[in-house]
Amino acid sequence: MLAAREPRNDELAVRLLVLDELGLHDSAIELLHEYLRPGDLLVVNDAATIPASLHGRDRSGNPLEVRLTLQLDERTWRAVLFGAGDWRIATEERPRPPRLRAGDEISFSEDFKASVVRESGLSGRLLDLEFNVGGAQLWRGIYALGRPVQYSYMKSELDLWSVQNVYGGRPWAVEMPSAGHAFNWRLLLSLREHGVQIASLTHGAGLSSTGDPEIDRDLPMAERFEIPAATMQAVEETRARGGRVIAVGTSVVRALESYGNELVGLTELKIGAGYRLKKVDGLITGTHEVSESHYQLLRAFVSDSTLARISAFVEGHNYLTHEFGDLCLISAEC
Repeated sequence: MLAAREPRNDELAVRLLVLDELGLHDSAIELLHEYLRPGDLLVVNDAATIPASLHGRDRSGNPLEVRLTLQLDERTWRAVLFGAGDWRIATEERPRPPRLRAGDEISFSEDFKASVVRESGLSGRLLDLEFNVGGAQLWRGIYALGRPVQYSYMKSELDLWSVQNVYGGRPWAVEMPSAGHAFNWRLLLSLREHGVQIASLTHGAGLSSTGDPEIDRDLPMAERFEIPAATMQAVEETRARGGRVIAVGTSVVRALESYGNELVGLTELKIGAGYRLKKVDGLITGTHEVSESHYQLLRAFVSDSTLARISAFVEGHNYLTHEFGDLCLISAEC
């Protein structure tokens, strides 16, 4: 599969693979209104992406990288540790970081540091870190010293603005909720003009890969979410009148289905084959490798044989993959 290696400046030219009652066919995101119906509800994730990659050193001067995953309280974050190097080296090829214990300190600058609170039982690279500052000072440090999380298939270093969706708001996501990257205001207005409703929620999209087999097998990890009452009311009313709830991205699916399972604020819900969807009828998603957790979630929507057909179509028609790649609309099993 071909990876999109840089941000797109031609959003409305992004290709759209449509799976509906008629089968699989090739289209474009600017024609999305042709595949949605008046009365359908499109739900987007309005989380903005933070610069969640911080480079620092331990007390012995060893270089390392911290990738934030989840804010636990005002000063404490869960994070994954990487050894020397940066995004140019594939995550699975990065050297292991030095083993840190509770109380060990990581220095990002002279006045911005973090101490290890505890190590996860899952992996010695998954740590809870307490920063030496909180509130506005913490966020200033993150934004001053952090960079967007990115991977080795990218052509060059990403700017923070390039990993934001147009409707992004609260800084909750550590990786861009990438299914929304092709949605600009012109496209959203077109959908509204065709009778499609649009609602939002906030879900702290986490890391998609770490290169650590123990952590990657457990993805997605715990993530924060918040759904406005108006959004859930729109979901229930849409389904009651026979409309469809279409999620823009797997993070939206996870948030809505977590609500459907009576989870509040934080979710560890895993969605995959055999899961019975309660709130979501369709999905707009990027194209993913079979091994990714995003791909596994698709098994709740369609059979493995259909996923194999989608993968073959994507590869055979040279669709671009990963966060700036082409998109797929799944609105039916066929």
